[in-house]
Amino acid sequence: MKQILQDARSGDLELAEVPAPQPGPGEVLVRNAFSVVSPGTEKMAIDFARKSLLGKARSRPDLVKQVTRKLRQEGPIPTWRAVTTRLAAPQPLGYSCAGVVESVGEEVGGFAPGDRVACAGAGYANHAEFVVVPENLVARVPDAVDLEHAAYATVGAVAMQGLRVANPSLGEVGVTIGLGLIGQLAVQLLRANGCRVLGIDLDPKRVEQALEQGAEWGAAPDAVPPGWKDAATAGFGADFAVVTASASSSAPIELAAELCRMRGRIALVGAMPLELDRRSFYDKELELRMSMSYGPGRYARRYEEEGCDYPLPFVRWTENRNLQSFLSLLASGALHIDRLDADVVPFEDALRSYDELARGERRSLSVVYRYAGGASLQRTLPLSATLQTEKQKRTRETVGIAFLGAGNYAKSVLLPALGSCRSARPVTLVTQTGASARRASEQFGFDRCGTDPRDAFDSAEIDLVFVTTRHDTHAELAAQALRAGKAVWLEKPAALSPAELAALLEAAKESGSFLTLGYNRRFSTHAREVRAAFAERQGPLAVHYAVAAGPTPAGTWLTDPKVGGGRIVGEVCHFVDLCAYLVGTSPETVYARALGRDPERDDSLVANLGFRDGSTATIEYLATAHPDLPKERFEVSGSGGTARCENFRVTQIRGGKTHKTLNQDKGQTAAVSEVVALVKSGGASPFALDEIAAVSRATFAMEESVRTGNAVRLHS
Repeated sequence: MKQILQDARSGDLELAEVPAPQPGPGEVLVRNAFSVVSPGTEKMAIDFARKSLLGKARSRPDLVKQVTRKLRQEGPIPTWRAVTTRLAAPQPLGYSCAGVVESVGEEVGGFAPGDRVACAGAGYANHAEFVVVPENLVARVPDAVDLEHAAYATVGAVAMQGLRVANPSLGEVGVTIGLGLIGQLAVQLLRANGCRVLGIDLDPKRVEQALEQGAEWGAAPDAVPPGWKDAATAGFGADFAVVTASASSSAPIELAAELCRMRGRIALVGAMPLELDRRSFYDKELELRMSMSYGPGRYARRYEEEGCDYPLPFVRWTENRNLQSFLSLLASGALHIDRLDADVVPFEDALRSYDELARGERRSLSVVYRYAGGASLQRTLPLSATLQTEKQKRTRETVGIAFLGAGNYAKSVLLPALGSCRSARPVTLVTQTGASARRASEQFGFDRCGTDPRDAFDSAEIDLVFVTTRHDTHAELAAQALRAGKAVWLEKPAALSPAELAALLEAAKESGSFLTLGYNRRFSTHAREVRAAFAERQGPLAVHYAVAAGPTPAGTWLTDPKVGGGRIVGEVCHFVDLCAYLVGTSPETVYARALGRDPERDDSLVANLGFRDGSTATIEYLATAHPDLPKERFEVSGSGGTARCENFRVTQIRGGKTHKTLNQDKGQTAAVSEVVALVKSGGASPFALDEIAAVSRATFAMEESVRTGNAVRLHS
């Protein structure tokens, strides 16, 4: 299928051929009929992407701080890879479309193939021949509404939410400042609500269009008639203003404050700085209200991705109900999309229309892409490999690699490590979205890309499968690959529950296939130096591992117990494995205490691991530590010796040598190289199955100990 993608580094656009997506649980696959370009919103995205790296940095000082901290903690190469990985990620464009349901994923009950629907959401409702959209961002289109008009539903929901924030009532006088697509729709909605409207825009053509939409008055910002306030509002001023303009200054808000009456309301929809004159608001006791996109549920993962709706009696207007309301108004004839100035363009000509938009040559309110409808649902796309020689392709002396998932960690760490491994032959890369699969495959020299994991399991070319997807899919995908006779590299965690772990171990035992975990720290030169320093120890070890993990990421899937497992299961497993590696055996007892009371806000924890030889390991996982502390540091003492490692860059062994590396060495490159070599030679995994099981069981035991307040003994 074809999709419009933007290069985040240069801003260049491409109508790319990518594998078609497939719906997961709670998702709907839609064959697009139309999608709408909102010139104001999408031109901002294009303009930002076309800025230089310095220009981007000036626009986002918050990201510059993150990069500076990462440079200090991890060194130049990991920081550079992380930055370039994000800039290399393809950016899909579009957020408002309509089409016909092709199929639905599990747990979808509200839609079926053949339904006509409108879709919303940046990253979902893209300019593409097929889109996969979560159920809560899909609304059924009434029979009386053309799909071309239904494609405006998301843009209409943005305008509608701005009005809900402004809270207009019958007979009030309102001002709409900024008469682009959203502003024109706002004018129509206000007229349908029984309001009188003044439309304001710099462009006389837009003012004229607003009058055609039903505005009673229209003017440029500096040309509002002096007598307008007296004639229209008996001298009091407008009851409210809706600011839909985007600007580089706060002038539109200042104008709204000037035009509003005392105790009036200003709803801000457009993007602009908030550098306001306090007196203009103070003297009139004005309210400034912010409108957040399509409505309640926006940016909330549990609403948008997991389908957790808000009860209508308590949240009357959600994102989805705003979509439905807009479509209902279209069906009733209260709104008229055909009055808008729109260009309908074949999707094949999309790049030309974007170029005209970027150059300011396209002046229509919106562009509507019309899709021919003949695209096939091809989920595997052959590519021309760039990194392998023809000899490598032909020989079986190399290890055929499949990669499932290509998130930031995979692209900035694992895939570069794989690229430096001469024995590896990248064959296929599979991700949830075709755009990321295509771009990552081209970047790292894979022969083909796709969105269906079965391509990796069924191919005779594949020897080793890397599973780097979301945590809730780890155990199942790894088990399928093992049963297909493939060697498996499974990123942490191995499983999210004892049942998943048991199923994974059963698949490994029954198939006899090679299974390794992405517990890379034991492969670090720093960890190996410390272990060697205590090789001849005569007594137990005391290990102290402190992790300044930082605040729990707000709204992330990582902390969702069903998807990411939480950071204890999903990340602390790394530190459990390293402690077991340093001691030389798996833990047998676990005692843990949570320092916070809400894991969604503070998942800090202190855990103590007990080992059969009397060794102990204390793990402090801290979400509230000072950000300037080293993210990871551990100290090992025993038999009169002590070793200390800080951030896997400096290791000091008392009475011995100091080991330093310019960049952080967490062992990923060595781990990938050694695993590929073992698969090639037919060697055994560096992890025994009981070691894999013990690490996961230790993290499950930590959660149990936190719940019960008791120490937990691990059973094999």
